Amino acid sequence: MSRRSFEDPEREAARLAALEFIRQYGDPVLRTPADRVEVFDEALVAEVHEMVRLMDDGRGVGLAAPQLGRLRRLIVVQPYEDEPAHALVNPEIISRSDEEDIAIEGCLSIGEVNVDVSRAVEIRIRAQDLNGTEFEADLEGFAARVVQHEIDHLDGILMLDRATPEDRRAALAELRESLLPSA
Repeated sequence: MSRRSFEDPEREAARLAALEFIRQYGDPVLRTPADRVEVFDEALVAEVHEMVRLMDDGRGVGLAAPQLGRLRRLIVVQPYEDEPAHALVNPEIISRSDEEDIAIEGCLSIGEVNVDVSRAVEIRIRAQDLNGTEFEADLEGFAARVVQHEIDHLDGILMLDRATPEDRRAALAELRESLLPSA
């Protein structure tokens, strides 16, 4: 998911540079389910640091490994700017509230397109940390939304798949228009 704020020209240049590494809508890797992470080593830690940097530079609040072309069940999230980023390895949702909320979402892999998406207000997840230690956590509100969005990426699901048919058509038309060369 993404934060939209382009106030600083240097920050905007960093955002555009980060997007060069992030797979975009239409890339088949975004539709491919990711494999479990089995090895917990320094390479995994380095990958997480790179993901956090790209997420931050891209003005995102979350990033999944498949968005970088890596079919691994690994996400990084930072829903709140005043809190540190978190890496979740092999995350899964083990329960979700019946109550849902509709809110606008953006995605680093889908350009400037935003759509309304309905998500559970509260979720319980099971994941592993960078040492392979399993844990569970309860999330609510925006943090729950971000984690649900990123876990969807691990399963080959995009936010457009969760939009209403009308919103999906409008978003795809907007995306096609943004990809056409300017006259």
